[in-house]
Amino acid sequence: MENLKKISFVLIFVFAFIKVEAQTNKIDVSKSVINWVGKKITGQHEGTIKLKDGYLIFKNNKVVGGDFNANMKSLSNTDQTGKSKLKLEGHLKSDDFFGIDNYNTANLVFKTIGDKGNNIYAVTADLTIKGVTNPVKFDLIVKGNTATAALKIDRTKYDIKYGSGSYFDDLGDKTIYDEFELNVDLVF
Repeated sequence: MENLKKISFVLIFVFAFIKVEAQTNKIDVSKSVINWVGKKITGQHEGTIKLKDGYLIFKNNKVVGGDFNANMKSLSNTDQTGKSKLKLEGHLKSDDFFGIDNYNTANLVFKTIGDKGNNIYAVTADLTIKGVTNPVKFDLIVKGNTATAALKIDRTKYDIKYGSGSYFDDLGDKTIYDEFELNVDLVF
């Protein structure tokens, strides 16, 4: 009986030191970027959005959490130059689209994470744009100190209906598709 008590004490002592703490890895916002693509009947536009801040949480070398804020004031168009570029950026930042005067950040918070193996995670997160929150699903791929994800977002779920054929008739070739793409490259 005395030996059993000693073994129990030793096991409790060992497990107390084995306890694994979660590690929060802050995103390097100077090296991380969100690339966007918006499509319309007559073509597409693309650009970037910078991250304001963010982090990934790891436990036992596995992703267990994440929270990110995008700086919507940094939204830029990369497929045009001059007046066309400035005009599109101004329109995207207006209340017709992202309304950055009132909503200068967008937020993504991981809610559930499934490990698919090979450092690929199935993530369900809450995405907030213009004060409206909806769930989104995507795969997160982690390699070394980088992570990537590709998302398709239905802008109309965030009260961005300008030029949407789902809400307006007779737009013809002025129709802008409801979904836009985000390709996220994170460095931490």
